[in-house]
Amino acid sequence: MPSLLMLLLGFLAIAGCSDSTEPGDGSNGDGPPINEVGLAVEVTAGGLESPLYLTAPVGDARLFVVEQPGRIRIIGNGELLSEPFLDISDSVRSGGERGLLGMAFHPGYASNGFFYVSYSSQPDGDTRIERYSASADPNVAEPLANRVIFTLEQPFVNHNGGQIEFGPDGMLYVGLGDGGGGGDPQGNGQNVGTLLGTLLRIDVDGGNPYAIPGDNPYVGVAGRDEIWAYGLRNPWRFSFDETSGVLYVADVGQNAWEEVSAVPDDLGGANYGWNIMEGRHCFAADPCDTSGLVLPVLEYGHSEGCSITGGYAYRGSGIPAIRGHYFYSDHCSGFLRSFRLLGNSIMDEKDWDVGDIGRVLSLGQDSSGELYILSANGRVYRLVAAE
Repeated sequence: MPSLLMLLLGFLAIAGCSDSTEPGDGSNGDGPPINEVGLAVEVTAGGLESPLYLTAPVGDARLFVVEQPGRIRIIGNGELLSEPFLDISDSVRSGGERGLLGMAFHPGYASNGFFYVSYSSQPDGDTRIERYSASADPNVAEPLANRVIFTLEQPFVNHNGGQIEFGPDGMLYVGLGDGGGGGDPQGNGQNVGTLLGTLLRIDVDGGNPYAIPGDNPYVGVAGRDEIWAYGLRNPWRFSFDETSGVLYVADVGQNAWEEVSAVPDDLGGANYGWNIMEGRHCFAADPCDTSGLVLPVLEYGHSEGCSITGGYAYRGSGIPAIRGHYFYSDHCSGFLRSFRLLGNSIMDEKDWDVGDIGRVLSLGQDSSGELYILSANGRVYRLVAAE
């Protein structure tokens, strides 16, 4: 397997040398300078209880919103349907950083109806991933036999991660925090013998309950075979930009620094640095050895926020001027910010004035690549061009 350093250098050389201005390459194309662009938000729905995630199957105009207590709600034709798509609240341990935390539609959902959920289970709050299916009524789901895909004991109540997402390769990726507690007391972040503090990659079609992809970096060597990357504290959230081939990971900091990393989406074995590093700064010891670590492309201090909420590179058609720009927020500050990635550098950083959107719990993306903001005030906002 090529070294991590060689793969990263190759990726950065390709990304940094292109002078293309086609939409989708991370540039503004022929659009106006980003400082001349204005954005606003429109309320798509309200009355939701702690909406933590929004997604949609390929080619489906509906929006599926994950509520922390254990329900998935549908927004269809601009209306929030009264009956949940799925209600597993009796199985979910909710509160704080626990609850129904993620959802992912199978790439073949249109034909097989499969989707997956990630939640903190009753009674102990352990991580569980289960498979469900749409029923004869497309707005109502049903459980499947042998539906439990994955379980993992959580030693503390925080740092559960919780996002699941199918990558461009059709594999299911699972984001897991370091297990909780302050400063990674169990040393999970730098231990590839545990699944805590990692990004997993599993094949849900290749085995029961899943298979290990043969090209995962720890197959045949010391370490858990499911691990794709490690050194994470609490990845909230990660996303794949299939146009640029970049995986963005937003990792919540400890005492001082929030961060976003960006690597090639086919780069296995990346070490994101926790708890050697917090952002680009030594954490466990100073000085520290940063060799072999993936350092973030962006960080900000706790004078600006306290808990990063990761998002997406915009790939919709409604606002061409921001295509390729990565959007993110912060749970405490409620700002909306973006940047454009060029090689291993960021450009066109901007803090957007879209009004008061409350404490941002998550960002979401529909099947057309448009972006949404989910707030603790129970509303879902759609990002639009300012008039």
